[in-house]
Amino acid sequence: MNAGSRNFRIVAVAAVVALAAAGCSGGGREKSTDDTGGGGNAAGSSGYTIAFITHETPGDTFWDKVKNGAQQAAKDTGVTLKYSNDPEAPKQAVLIQNAVDSKVSGIATTLVTPDALAGSVKAATTAGIPVVGFNSGIDQYQKLGALMYFGSDETLAGTTAGKRLADQGAKHPLCVIQQTGSVALEARCAGVKSSVPGTENIQVNGADDAAVTTTLQAKLSQDKSIDAIVTLGAPQALDAIKAKDQAGSQAKLVTFDLNQEAAQDIKDGKIVFSIDQQPYVQGYMAVTSLYLYLKNGNDIGGGKAVLTGPSFVDSSNIDKIIPFTKNNTR
Repeated sequence: MNAGSRNFRIVAVAAVVALAAAGCSGGGREKSTDDTGGGGNAAGSSGYTIAFITHETPGDTFWDKVKNGAQQAAKDTGVTLKYSNDPEAPKQAVLIQNAVDSKVSGIATTLVTPDALAGSVKAATTAGIPVVGFNSGIDQYQKLGALMYFGSDETLAGTTAGKRLADQGAKHPLCVIQQTGSVALEARCAGVKSSVPGTENIQVNGADDAAVTTTLQAKLSQDKSIDAIVTLGAPQALDAIKAKDQAGSQAKLVTFDLNQEAAQDIKDGKIVFSIDQQPYVQGYMAVTSLYLYLKNGNDIGGGKAVLTGPSFVDSSNIDKIIPFTKNNTR
């Protein structure tokens, strides 16, 4: 889809983001893949229980920020948060169905593999449980029955990133997809390719950093015409730096998303820029929107997706962003 023709309206969330920033959580990921204690209840509990379900791959620091945002929102609104995750689509569908069976008040879920999750989301809406989507599934969330959506327009993000690379002279970027079947990752690479037709995709196993480095090193050694690398997650950007060094590649490196190490690499000039979708905001807004819907019948976005990105981080603003990456909120 041509990003210019998309009719998504960016809804102002500055007040809520300011509230979130005021109470930033600094916690990291717990090792359990099924955390039913996240967030807890604030004084004056709302009485609502929200299931928060993601396709998190263990070891991916991106999800720390999503989870921190959700936990802070739960604390601020007095919601009981039930966090669970599984990177395998059928198992994520089971987690959604489990939430339906436990009769939670609402469900916030990523929709990275919409076809595989459609049945369980339908079960939720049939049971009268409101569902909001976040992070993945911007083009599919309404079809699946989700009321609201919080995330980045990935096609727009990819197109914009590609344009910046083209302006810097890139002709043959390598776009690194770390999870098979992810509509969001595929949209990012398609967006880059729409701006730089010479873009080539490569599939890697994002759960195995050593394998990512080896795969990229082999590709960069074999094809010296690659002049840019686009990683779709911060951990893969760190792998790409190692691969570049091993292959003697001079390709520019850009990435989607941030972590503390990637932010430092932007400051040090090893990464040219990051396309940040502000995952803390996604987690915070997904929980807050369900609370407001349950409490007051509110519909945030007016039938359109609420965009949390793309937000670019580069040498011009990295000094401002780095302190937040240390809190695991950017």
